Amino acid sequence: MAEGVQARAAAVAMLDAVLGEGRILADLPEPDLPPGDRARAMRLAGEVLRRVEPADRVLQAHMRKAPPLAVLNILRLAVVERALGAPGHGVVNAAVEIARRGKKTQHMAGLVNAVLRAVPEGPLPGVQKMPRWLRQPLVHAWGRQAVATMEAVQADASPLDLTVRQGAEVPEGELLPSGSLRLASGGQVSAMAGYAAGGWWVQDAAAALPARLLDAQPGERVLDLCAAPGGKTLQLAAAGASVVALDISAPRLGRLRDNLARTGLSAEVVAADALQWAPEERFDAILLDAPCSATGTLRRHPDLPFVKDGSELPGLVALQATLIDRALGWLKPGGRLVFATCSLLPEEGEGQLAAALARHPGLQVERAALAGVEMAGGRKAAGCGCGPIIGQSAAAWTGSSWRGCAWPEGGPRPVSPAGAPSWWPRKSRRDSATDPSARSASP
Repeated sequence: MAEGVQARAAAVAMLDAVLGEGRILADLPEPDLPPGDRARAMRLAGEVLRRVEPADRVLQAHMRKAPPLAVLNILRLAVVERALGAPGHGVVNAAVEIARRGKKTQHMAGLVNAVLRAVPEGPLPGVQKMPRWLRQPLVHAWGRQAVATMEAVQADASPLDLTVRQGAEVPEGELLPSGSLRLASGGQVSAMAGYAAGGWWVQDAAAALPARLLDAQPGERVLDLCAAPGGKTLQLAAAGASVVALDISAPRLGRLRDNLARTGLSAEVVAADALQWAPEERFDAILLDAPCSATGTLRRHPDLPFVKDGSELPGLVALQATLIDRALGWLKPGGRLVFATCSLLPEEGEGQLAAALARHPGLQVERAALAGVEMAGGRKAAGCGCGPIIGQSAAAWTGSSWRGCAWPEGGPRPVSPAGAPSWWPRKSRRDSATDPSARSASP
């Protein structure tokens, strides 16, 4: 058996589920593999999803017609692995072995072998572009150059960031201007220095900004609304606040309870629907990390462009507005609210700010500075010299006050074939990776 076949086969199965069935990676059952192989399978699937279009461009030169999706995903994985520097001989052998194992692919193992031996080694051509439904509004909002920069960023996997408590033992990494620690390398998180002692937790640098913006004080009564998976709750609790963490998903709150136990922090954890729940007493401060399109997290979640088409956006914008109104009603006089989304779309950021100010004449905007984040006249702006790449946007009111910021954590990418091969299968599936020609490169 070729080395690494188990992990590669699991990665292909993940690709089949995302690209063939429209399923989200996080919803898939974990493969029955050792932890190291599970992590490798997830990493490989993510690397392919970031490069579907460039991989297909390479393959089209060596095939007259598109193979079945299961075979195509085996080829995509092998092409991407070789482009990332994996030894070609081992990659080809593993791909052929995976094809031979599958009932639907075994008769095409010879094709897999022939195509991969014909594909030259080297980097893939170009980067993957966002689907038209997302790219068009982003170009209108931020400009073509900013969007092109976002797409270039998306070609690489996300770094691993930590939020660290003062004096904690930490793995080796770089301290970012915003206060997060970016690790020098990945690995098994639970085996890293300081994990068992509870001095830090995994949290994207962008995701850590809203709690810093809220600036909870010791003894304040604070609500973390839509709290799961709980990184912001941990930040608020570490600041000494009396925290209520509310989320509709009881299973997702399980991770928060585990991390509270590991870190020795405390919070009241409530599984409830924010549209039905009401507090017994008001809060000094509320952090609302609202459900959103997640378009600022596509670097970390490269499957989302293949399972979303933008149709959910109007409902999300309406839900965000409702949650804002409910949260404002739960504040004490002079209290403050931070509203955050991980969206690149203005209607889920600045648009919500403008609408809330119109609905609530007494609302006041508060401009608050954050270390490592460049503010630009109220518009979201990126720091660290990375250009206008917006990952997490946040805004705050007091009684409220609104503060706005953003972090260059990520943006999207996806498939778009200017010059897509005519032999690709054409289906009606939205943005299907079985039909790259359904995607569009530019608005």
